[in-house]
Amino acid sequence: MRGRRVIVIDQTIREGMQYRGLMFSLGERLKILEFQESLGVDISQSAYPPAHESEAFKIRQMRQETEIRGYNIHVAPLSRALVADVKQMVEYGLIDFHLHTSVTADMLKRQRLEQIFTSLEETILFIRANVKGASIEVSMLDIGKTDMGILEKSAKYLIDTLKIDILSLPDTSGVMCPNQFFDRVKYIFEFTKDKKTLISVHCHNDLGMATGNTIMGVIAGAGAMGVGALGIGERNGIGDLFITGKCLKDQGFNLNLETENIDLFREYYEYVDELCFKKTGINLLNYNTPFFGEGIKTHVAGTHALGKFGVSSKEEYFLNVLCGKNLVEKYLNSNNIKYQKNDLKKIVAKIKDKSVEMKCCLTIQDVEKILENLKYRS
Repeated sequence: MRGRRVIVIDQTIREGMQYRGLMFSLGERLKILEFQESLGVDISQSAYPPAHESEAFKIRQMRQETEIRGYNIHVAPLSRALVADVKQMVEYGLIDFHLHTSVTADMLKRQRLEQIFTSLEETILFIRANVKGASIEVSMLDIGKTDMGILEKSAKYLIDTLKIDILSLPDTSGVMCPNQFFDRVKYIFEFTKDKKTLISVHCHNDLGMATGNTIMGVIAGAGAMGVGALGIGERNGIGDLFITGKCLKDQGFNLNLETENIDLFREYYEYVDELCFKKTGINLLNYNTPFFGEGIKTHVAGTHALGKFGVSSKEEYFLNVLCGKNLVEKYLNSNNIKYQKNDLKKIVAKIKDKSVEMKCCLTIQDVEKILENLKYRS
C-alpha cells in the first residue's frame, strides 16, 4: 500500500455543472484549470460534449490552453460510449477519454455481454486506431445497486477482452457505507492485480459517505479517484478533493496533489464557492465545512485545544463549564490577559462557576472581570 501511486481526477467542472443548475463559462473553467494545475491534479474532467456543441467547444479550448501554457494536467471529457461522441474529441487532440455505459439484468436476459458492449468495443477500437497513447476509462455500473454476478462478468469482460485502461466503479446513488464499498472494490480489484487496468472510484454523498468511501476504495486497491473541490456535484455532491488527498497522503499513498499548499487550496475553494453563491444563491463553504470552515479553529473543551490541525488562521476559544487549564491558558494568552500561572486552577474554577451562573459561554469582558476581582489585572 505504502507509496502506491494514485491518479487524481478533479471533476469539479463536469460534476459542478450538475449542481442545482450551476454553469461554468469558459473563462471560469480556465481559472479552475489553473488552480488544478498549480495543485498537482492529474486529470481535469472538464466537459460533457454529448450535451451540447458548446461543451465540445470548451473542451477543445481547454486542451489548447494546456498546450499553450505548458501545463502537465490533462483535460478529459465524459461522454457516451459511442464513436459519434468521441470522434470530435479525437480531432481535438485529446488523449484521455472517460466513457460511460451500463448493463442491467434485463439487458442480459435479452443479449449476451458481447452484444451489449458492441458500441463500447467499436468506440474503444476507434480511439486506439486514431490516438497514440490514449487512456480510456469506462464507468459501467452503479456499484451500490448492481448484482455482484453482473458486476463480476462485466468487469472481467472489460479488463480481459476490451483491455481498458481504467475501470471506474461509481457509487452513483450514494447508498454505500465505507466497509461495503471497500469490500466490493477489493473484490473487483482482485481481477486486475496482474493486469494493466486500473480501478477508479467515484462516490456520491447522499448519505454523507462520499469522502470516506473514496478513501476506502483507494485502500481497497483503486489507483485513481474522481473527486471535486468542496465535493461539489449532483445532489449532495461527491468526495472532497482536499480531504481525500490529505488522508491518503498521510497514509503513505503517492499523489501529485499538493495538500500541503493549504493557502492555495483555500483560494481554490473560495473561488468555487464564490461562483456557486453568485449563480445559485447557495454557499458551499460555510462555518461547518470540514477543514476549511471556521468551525475547525474553535475550541470549547480543553482536551481538544491541543493543536491547529494544520489550519493557518487563528484559533478561537470559548469558555464555559467544560473548559480546562490548557484551554484557559491558551485563551488568556491569545487575548493578552495578564494572570499568574500558579493560580490558573483558581481562575479555571471561577470561570466554570460563572459560566454555570450565566448559563452561557463567557465573553472577554466576563473573563476580565473575573481576573479583576481576583486582582490579577495590573
